[in-house]
Amino acid sequence: MEDTIRSSVSEMKLHQKAIRAWTMYDWGNSAFATTIMAAVLPVYYTSVAASGLAPNIATAYWGFTSSISALLAAIISPILGAVADIRGSKKSFLTIFMLLGVTATALLYFIQSGDWLLASIFFIFGNIGFAGSLVYYDALLPHVARPEEMDQVSSRGYAMGYIGGGILLAVNLVMIMVLPELVPGLDAGLMTRLSFVTVSIWWLVFTLPLLLNVKEPPRRFEEGEDISKPVAASFRRLGKTFREIRRYRDLSMGLLAFWVYANGIGTIIVMATAYGTELGFGQTTLIGTLLMVQFLAAPFAILFGRLAKKIGTKKAIYISLIIYSLIAISAYFLYQEWQFWVLGVAVASVQGGSQALSRSLIGKMMPRSKSAEFYGFFSVFEKFASILGPFLFGVVSTIMGHSRLSIVSLIIFFGLGIYLLTRVNVEKGVEVAQAEEQAMVN
Repeated sequence: MEDTIRSSVSEMKLHQKAIRAWTMYDWGNSAFATTIMAAVLPVYYTSVAASGLAPNIATAYWGFTSSISALLAAIISPILGAVADIRGSKKSFLTIFMLLGVTATALLYFIQSGDWLLASIFFIFGNIGFAGSLVYYDALLPHVARPEEMDQVSSRGYAMGYIGGGILLAVNLVMIMVLPELVPGLDAGLMTRLSFVTVSIWWLVFTLPLLLNVKEPPRRFEEGEDISKPVAASFRRLGKTFREIRRYRDLSMGLLAFWVYANGIGTIIVMATAYGTELGFGQTTLIGTLLMVQFLAAPFAILFGRLAKKIGTKKAIYISLIIYSLIAISAYFLYQEWQFWVLGVAVASVQGGSQALSRSLIGKMMPRSKSAEFYGFFSVFEKFASILGPFLFGVVSTIMGHSRLSIVSLIIFFGLGIYLLTRVNVEKGVEVAQAEEQAMVN
């Protein structure tokens, strides 16, 4: 009896250690999301790398760059996800994409005035690495967390990401905005470029806990699959999934709903600082607001995880999308810098929760043995949201000569997303996933 208790305690400690290690990857890679995607690089891109272009054209080019990188990541995600499931190599693929992102991010150090095309190329490769690694990171969630704790673990991961990304962003802001004032002759441009290098180092170092403490899930394959040819087997598996998509009706509807409302969420995340730059807001307001969002979003992400436990995952997502709709409407009337700070608080209250609960909601309705494949599809929907949203933002901005109508139009995505989510029967989706899991062979 005593040995059984000790074994149970030891197993629980290993389980918690694996969860902590898994969340640390969010802590590490989120530095790319904050410094590169949201805060420093967009401002550096529009004001330095694209300094020879008109302000609205520089904003549009940044939107097009984000769209291209998301498209490339979306194309390869399902295929490589299926390969990783068949080969049992989710961690290996995560490492490959992480190293691609780390390398491309470090190369941003060499971007100077007028190098907007080179900056776009490096960002595209960096974003492919970032987005690609998240497919396999997300795919580990159903294996790290038990079904009843997925909402909370997913929310915890996002909270850790906001804190980790926020800490490094704060360090980078000190490098860019404070050190040049304290040290005569120290160039803010150099500090900005060095901040890109710190992101690559941070990302690499905080990937190590996951690689060391999270086990590779056992591979499972369908009867008759030739696992000696994983690429060919992955295409056949994807083809079968497409043919049998009606079996996953609720999972498919959930993915569609996510794709629709993620168009609005992704556009706000990617284009916020570029929009503020176009309105003439100062760098202190733009980056300071994003830094504030990072730290405020962490407790709100945890709060939404607890809220989902009380009222249900779908209802918690509904609340977040309603708040996002109010944010989009308010952003149309954005004229003063203090208003940008207020909207930042509103975004912080829903950003982490909406993303974390979407990830766990989809995870509940997918077979665990096909998690990388289905999270590959999840990534496709997520990345196509990052394609359409910023692309339309850029097109409307180019046509109208300003971006206010681009912002207010996002309410369409949130409203339609809520409607589609009401069509999802989560319990039935879970039953289908469990039946599919039982049909797999070791």
